[in-house]
Amino acid sequence: MTRVFQKVGSIALDLVALFGQVGTLFSGVVSAIATGKVRWGLVGQQVVRVGIASQLVVVVTGAFTGAVFAAQAYFKFNELGLGSATGPVVSVALCRELGPVLAALMVTSRVGSAMTAEIGTMRVYEQVDALRSMGVHPVDYLVVPRMIAMVISLPILVGEAIGFGILAADLLTVNGFGLPQAWFRHQVILATSAGDLLTGLIKGLVFAVLIVLICCNQGLRTSHGAAGVGKSTTKAVVDTALAILVVNLGLTLILNQFLPIVSLSL
Repeated sequence: MTRVFQKVGSIALDLVALFGQVGTLFSGVVSAIATGKVRWGLVGQQVVRVGIASQLVVVVTGAFTGAVFAAQAYFKFNELGLGSATGPVVSVALCRELGPVLAALMVTSRVGSAMTAEIGTMRVYEQVDALRSMGVHPVDYLVVPRMIAMVISLPILVGEAIGFGILAADLLTVNGFGLPQAWFRHQVILATSAGDLLTGLIKGLVFAVLIVLICCNQGLRTSHGAAGVGKSTTKAVVDTALAILVVNLGLTLILNQFLPIVSLSL
């Protein structure tokens, strides 16, 4: 029993430490952006690495997720005589949940791990300390460009995942299951509001901040050589994925309360 309490206490202390580290890093990023310490050349390079290079994996993920979800929804709804409801269900699910969450998880596995490994390697080989010795703050040079690039890129990637997911669902249900295309698209347009799409984009924006903060923080705290880089990368991906899933629930509950008002005003 004592070991159980010790384990729980250790996990709780690790979470508190992580929140403190991430909060400190976030304040440093905000301070650097507010004071104009932004290297736009590095931001452009990171946009290419984060956004453009991630398009294929996000598009494929969104398309196959939309197709699979449409197939499962049609099989069940068709038994109840509600096959025409497939389009609206797929569209709303992709906009609100599947698109932003899966896009963020794929970007975490592809880009977040690379961020941690790159910064962790610099930390192990004392390149981060070399930056400080030259009067360059590591947060300004390493974290801020990645943060701005991710905030720009991930909402766009989420939009692409949603769009290609709906398109794949359209092709499958119309050409594979024989649903009338005009009816499918009409129902999707009627059921999908601006609030649904805005929910996905806001989630993408929040997830972008989470990915950069957790992965860069883990990279900056890497130690113990090459083995430490591997451990930091694994921990960063796992922690970020869990954070995305937990925060997603909170965002769903919050946005569901406020975005209907925004949609009505639009």
